[in-house]
Amino acid sequence: MLRLLTDENFNGYIVRGLQRRRPALELVRVQDVGLGEADDPAILEWAAVHDYILLTHDRATVPDFANKRVVAEQPMPGVFVVNDRLALRQAIDEILFLDECSEQDEWNQLVVYLPL
Repeated sequence: MLRLLTDENFNGYIVRGLQRRRPALELVRVQDVGLGEADDPAILEWAAVHDYILLTHDRATVPDFANKRVVAEQPMPGVFVVNDRLALRQAIDEILFLDECSEQDEWNQLVVYLPL
């Protein structure tokens, strides 16, 4: 099972859909861990320390900060950049598919764009 962290602007309907369809999913929001106003590097640091893959819609800045961590050989458990134009059901299905069919460490040091 994957450990997922959503950034501040991640679609709440997707979060609720994920929680409804898979109540046991380990999913936390940055707001739940005191990072509601934090910048991307701080969120990626928290995700690395606590071993959470970051879910984001932000393709403009998050991938660059994540890749800088990889280049600097810092821990980076992964980022899933979810296209914000995906239908809600498709976004939820994609994330649940990854949760069901992969392990946390398979995404280490990777930035992946969804849909696959």
